[in-house]
Amino acid sequence: MSYPIAAVDAHDPRVHIQEDSNVISPANYVLEDGLPPNLETYIFYAQEQRDKEVAEARKEDHKPPTGWLSELFGLNRFGRDQDSVVSSGEKKSIPDETATLAITPAEYRTASSSLRTATWSAVFYLITTDILGPYTAPYAFSAVGYGPGVACFIAFGIMAAYSGLLLWHMFLKLDSERFPVRSFGDLAHRVYGSWFRVVCNVLQSLQLIVNVGLIILANGQGLSQMSMFKLCFSICNVVWMIAGMIVGQIRTLKRFGWIASLSIWLNIITLVITMGAVAHTPPNYIAAWNSYGVPQGPVQTMIINRQPFQAQLNGIMQVVFSYGGAMIFIEFMAEMRRPMDFWKAMACAQVFICIVYMFFGLFVYSYQGQFTLIAANQGISLYSLQTTTNAIGLVAGLIAAALYGNIGIKIIYQNIFIGLFRAPPLTARAGKYLFAGFVVVYWAVAFVISSAIPQLTNLSALIAAVCIFQFSYTFPPFMVLGYIVQVDAMSEDRPYDVNDPRASRIDSWWSLSRWVRGYKKHFFFNTWNLLLTVTCLATAGLASYAAIEGIISDFATGTSGTSFGCQSPVG
Repeated sequence: MSYPIAAVDAHDPRVHIQEDSNVISPANYVLEDGLPPNLETYIFYAQEQRDKEVAEARKEDHKPPTGWLSELFGLNRFGRDQDSVVSSGEKKSIPDETATLAITPAEYRTASSSLRTATWSAVFYLITTDILGPYTAPYAFSAVGYGPGVACFIAFGIMAAYSGLLLWHMFLKLDSERFPVRSFGDLAHRVYGSWFRVVCNVLQSLQLIVNVGLIILANGQGLSQMSMFKLCFSICNVVWMIAGMIVGQIRTLKRFGWIASLSIWLNIITLVITMGAVAHTPPNYIAAWNSYGVPQGPVQTMIINRQPFQAQLNGIMQVVFSYGGAMIFIEFMAEMRRPMDFWKAMACAQVFICIVYMFFGLFVYSYQGQFTLIAANQGISLYSLQTTTNAIGLVAGLIAAALYGNIGIKIIYQNIFIGLFRAPPLTARAGKYLFAGFVVVYWAVAFVISSAIPQLTNLSALIAAVCIFQFSYTFPPFMVLGYIVQVDAMSEDRPYDVNDPRASRIDSWWSLSRWVRGYKKHFFFNTWNLLLTVTCLATAGLASYAAIEGIISDFATGTSGTSFGCQSPVG
């Protein structure tokens, strides 16, 4: 069972607000002096929050111990979650229409604490609810060969885990019930300020809408194969656009939360069928020719594929796609009853991705070689098995697209419509109508993206380089660098006074002494994160250039489908 990704809604995810309620939670955090909190304040209340969670965990020591497997498969999750809600405090009554539409900060924090119920096993399912990652893994090996492919999967997996731990550490140090961290942008804001939150929100919104477009494109290709290319490809994409507009009307993902956990098992079934099919049937030569211009011939595999650097980078970006969950790690932690347990979900998910995805990629590449498609199951030549995997993939794809679309729409609505245009919250009647209309526009834009650039390989590589790479590899070390420098600069400050939170600093950031003091205490660690940030930015720039060149080249040579055309890219 997975839990809803509601962390970017117009209210804190840890507060349950009924569908018909217009309750507005306090979101504009200011102190008594009318100014926003400083880093010292965030750290102070976060430490109180962590101490409270540790104390609550000790109270539960008398309960029967639970094992990792029982947690992972949800054998004892439900009872404990209900107990945690009941034991955390009395149930809060929902105000009627004559009551005030606002709640006090104290009530807000109590409700926030009582309904943080997600367990680490639930978060594991959400991290692995991925539709494109496993299917693109074989293409990564096809692009670079066995040796570099394995090296990239392991190296990127280790660095993704490192980034996840950095985000987890900063979340624990800066999140509290009084000042909750609800999204990647919130964490970015606390470290570097508003400008960095804007950068993160823009990239996050771009990644999510292109992800939805990629799923429309992949599902359109699958539907065109199922129709034996008798249905116009653009019409296939329109079908999934309309389906998304309908499914996307669900505002709260808790209404179909169990379906999200079903997605991982659908993906596994598809992987198993695909492996069995490619081992006993020839590659899909027609799709390989139409997609990449590869002529029919014997299957060839290589230890190192010495092809142009541009094509290799596009393949490596498919590995990055497999580890692209860091963007919403913060949202997951914000939903957890014990955020300190997040490392378990993250570790299990990264090991699962590394082992399962890499094994699948190696297996399919060994049988299909240079004919491997970006969507591996669409490389099956036997129509019956191809149709079976496409049918399963269509369902899993729609689930993933609903998740991505729901988050993406809420990010844009929260930060643009509410933040700039004072739109009503999603819990208000007018907000519901606006949300319904925005869903239609959102999926229409995703359709335009997918149909204008019907190149699954290059488009996925481009969004991996521009967005996913930043959240998974560039931003975490950059953020922890800023966080640690600021914390170490406090080492000679006066003790923090909750009644006068701005009186502790002995110097300002206009003074060189504060910069030196902040950087030198963890000099080597700070230098490592600085170099890592610069290296990641350079890699992302090269990969973006390679993907753009690939798009231009494929349009020029005609090896991809035409924009808004009827010819399927795989048929």
